[in-house]
Amino acid sequence: MSETTTRTQADVGRYVSDALRDRYFAACDALYALGASAVAEDDVETSFGTTHVYRYEPADPVARSRTPVVLVHGSGSCSAMWYPNTPALSAARPVYAIDTPGEPGRSVQRVPIHQPERAAQWLDETLAALGFDRVHLVGASYGGWLTLNQVHRRPGRLASVTLLDPGGLEKVGLRFFAWIFVSLFATFAPKALRPRLAAWLEQPVLVVPELRRMVRASVRAYRIRRPAPLPLLDDELTTIRTPLYLVLGKRSLLVHPKRQLERVPRLIPGARTEIISDTGHGPQIDHADEVNRRMLRFMDSVD
Repeated sequence: MSETTTRTQADVGRYVSDALRDRYFAACDALYALGASAVAEDDVETSFGTTHVYRYEPADPVARSRTPVVLVHGSGSCSAMWYPNTPALSAARPVYAIDTPGEPGRSVQRVPIHQPERAAQWLDETLAALGFDRVHLVGASYGGWLTLNQVHRRPGRLASVTLLDPGGLEKVGLRFFAWIFVSLFATFAPKALRPRLAAWLEQPVLVVPELRRMVRASVRAYRIRRPAPLPLLDDELTTIRTPLYLVLGKRSLLVHPKRQLERVPRLIPGARTEIISDTGHGPQIDHADEVNRRMLRFMDSVD
């Protein structure tokens, strides 16, 4: 095997075993069951592998004609993380939730996509394969970096972008990694202690049994093989002209909310930024109803 092939393979995520993968998929399906029911699942081919997509549709024919919403999940997860959001969003618009290759979902990665231009090409190819020329793109955490990278590099198919406590605005600091580690350790705590730990860590994974099982199964089953993405520079953010909505948790450990509340509108003309109280890194989970309403209101204003 050549040095190039070895290096490429090292950057491609993989499941540890079929048995652990299947156990993880079962945990994901239990979490999907808490949200809206997908009307279809599709696999689309790209230069980087096969992308698995969940499709949700409104009952109202008028709503089905609206510009669709495309959801991009965070790291170490899959589209099941959108369970608090798919019911409200898909009642108003068509919704497509994408499993990112290189993360523990049902997509199959063949080529690394963590480089910014490759990531933008992968997502553009995915949207093209789905037949979209205009979508509202929504990303959380690492999915927020993918979304921010997309609107900077390949905005042509984007009607708007919504960033939910996203990566890509600041270098990921030690405090965030420490929070992730402590939160994972807390999933093993006795059941009686989990509500208090969840409140202290602002970590809903501890009190939603299906979410907790999925996260734990993910850690056992999948090996992510990519570096942490670098944030976009000020000069890169100033190129963005697509309508942008930034939602931050007041106690986020990924970014400094007050700093970004001032910075993003200064660099991106017309950008909307809001801080949600009583939450950290997961405003779309902790305050799903409110965040869903705000996202839909923003998309309506764009359309």
